[in-house]
Order: sequence, then structure tokens, then C-alpha cells
Amino acid sequence: MALERLRAAPWLTMPETQRLFEVLDGKAGRTRAVGGIVRDTLLGISRHDADLDLATELLPDEVMARARDAHIATYPTGTAHGTVTLRLGPVVAEVTTLREDVRTDGRHAEVAFGTDWRADAMRRDFTMNALYALMDGALFDPLEGVNDCLSGRVRFIGDADRRIAEDR
Repeated sequence: MALERLRAAPWLTMPETQRLFEVLDGKAGRTRAVGGIVRDTLLGISRHDADLDLATELLPDEVMARARDAHIATYPTGTAHGTVTLRLGPVVAEVTTLREDVRTDGRHAEVAFGTDWRADAMRRDFTMNALYALMDGALFDPLEGVNDCLSGRVRFIGDADRRIAEDR
């Protein structure tokens, strides 16, 4: 049932969201929704203010060029860390290039861009936030976090428990 909810999610099936995926090679799986919106959809939580976060293999300059060519508004909100914000009609999406932490002090990281989805998942905080949805709603779960998500179990990734404690 949760996977069916994901495939039929209103945020995913919107023409604007589908257009963003098309422009960013979503059909080839190079761009996927990630994080809270995927987790909440699987749990049946519908939020009108949900953030649309997209992870992509494309570099920030390519994301911006493709978006501009498709007449999609672009905002270079954090290109050093791979993040570009796109707006198409009512849909605002933060698009972040896949990355790995090269060096970090817990709060700030030097990153390297890449194309490894598992490495990107490993830098997240919880397994339930490392869930990705392809443009057709298929789930990509490199850390086997869907069971954690659906059971309410919180499982940290790497040293996320230490990083979260430092933020308190």
C-alpha cells in the first residue's frame, strides 16, 4: 500500500514535477526525489508545505543550463555544495548533485560530486531519509530504510548520531 501511495502521490504526478524530472534525465534515473517528501508519502502523511528535494547525477551548472533552456526559473542557492533551486509554476525544488563528504568537522563539509547513489545515501542522517523515488514512483532504497520508515524505527547512518548530538 505504501508503494502504491508513492506511485500515485499528488506531488509526484503534477505536470510541473514530471517536467522537472524530464529536463533532468529522470527517465534515465539520473534525478530522483529524496528525503522527507518520499518518507512522508510512504507513511501516508500529506503536507501541503512539503519540500521537494531532488538528488541528481548532473552537476549544478548543467542543472541550471538545462532548466534555463526549458524556461524554468533557476536560483543558485548553494552551488558550492551542489544545490540549485528550481521553480516551475507552483513547484519549487531544491536540486542537489550527488556528493560525498571529503572532509567534515560535523557541521561543515568539503564535498566531492559524483554519481554514486549509495555514497550519497551514506551521508544522510537516517535510513528513512535515504529513500529515493524515481519519476514513475518506483522506490530506490540503497540502505534498506523502507522497513525502518514503515515501522517507525530510527536507524542512524554512519556517525549521524554524533553529528546530531553536537548540534544540540
